[in-house]
Amino acid sequence: MNPILIGIFGRGTFSFFISFIQEVTKPFLQPQIMKKLPHKLYALSVAALLVINLFFSVSLKGQENHTKIEFPDIPGFRTLKCDFHMHSVFSDGSVWPDIRVQEALRHGLDAIAITDHLEYQPKQEDVSSKDMNRSYQLARQAAQGEDLLIINAAEITRSMPPGHANALFLEDANKLKQENVMEAFMEARRQGAFVFWNHPDWTSQKPDGVAEVSDMHLELFSQGLIQGIEIVNGGTYSEEALQIAGEYNLSFICNSDVHGLIDWEYDLARGKHRPVTLVFAKEKSEEALKEGLMEGRTALWFENTLVGKEEFLNPLITSSLTVERQGRSIVQSILLKNQSDVNYILENQSDYNFHNLAAVFTLEAHETKLIQVKTITPLPSFSLQFKVLNAFTAPRSHPEITILVK
Repeated sequence: MNPILIGIFGRGTFSFFISFIQEVTKPFLQPQIMKKLPHKLYALSVAALLVINLFFSVSLKGQENHTKIEFPDIPGFRTLKCDFHMHSVFSDGSVWPDIRVQEALRHGLDAIAITDHLEYQPKQEDVSSKDMNRSYQLARQAAQGEDLLIINAAEITRSMPPGHANALFLEDANKLKQENVMEAFMEARRQGAFVFWNHPDWTSQKPDGVAEVSDMHLELFSQGLIQGIEIVNGGTYSEEALQIAGEYNLSFICNSDVHGLIDWEYDLARGKHRPVTLVFAKEKSEEALKEGLMEGRTALWFENTLVGKEEFLNPLITSSLTVERQGRSIVQSILLKNQSDVNYILENQSDYNFHNLAAVFTLEAHETKLIQVKTITPLPSFSLQFKVLNAFTAPRSHPEITILVK
């Protein structure tokens, strides 16, 4: 991929530019046109045009691959990339459900849930269906033959408390439309749903942006009617929600809450990424996904930041990193490779200083970086310790990892 052109035009314009160049040069490769040229000029022209097409084809392929979110599996579990909070025209979204499917496939997601509002459908005059399962049905049709899990879900949309909550793995979303809000949550449980509290820091319901637990929330937690909480919703991150998740043993959740086009809302053309929940599941199936959520095996990725419980976050980070030793000397050279989409910001916590890097450095996504370690004496093996500064296991608490160099 050409970083200069992308920097100037952005990925969307760059994609158009590539396609334009390929279409313009294609006619000149036709034999009837090329053979009219002198022999030497003919050969040079063919070579030049083939090189141009090859360069731009590789650039376009690299751009397409870049949109797919990549994380490794961790020992014992598959890492499933998910978005459980999205909207369509069947509530207050701007797109048809099949667009959500296309976006998810383009970004390499494993599971999505379109969570249209149960109590708020401002487009009913234009979209007449009153069946709250309809967006799920259309999305599932659009995903036939694709390796993408479509989860039936809906958003319980009430004033605070309890605010909004998403119910996943529903049998019939229509039955959650209850006058009594507690009955809506009870119906979700009867259907075996996983329910999480949405955007508890939303300033439309919490003007100070501080997530707080009410008596009603305590009742919902104690009865097992809410099992998770959105720590990240769209462009907001709530340290208070992270604290609540830890105190009440709620699953960590992170979603886009997208209403328009995901590429526009998250400026993917300039190299940013959509927020996702990473679920560590025993396999890629709806049953295993639900079990992983219920057991709290999740991590969050947003704005190049990871959040999760240490027992899951540390294996994710260490599985992302591989090390290769380059010979043996008292200034030891190693290659540290990043196999994930995260630009890791690492702080050296080891007993050894580095010869070519400062104590804090960035290991870019999919980068292999040379690190020269001053071990002072030749060692058959040694360990490197890093604090990961763009990862959190609790409010303002970073995980520390150890990498063994043999």
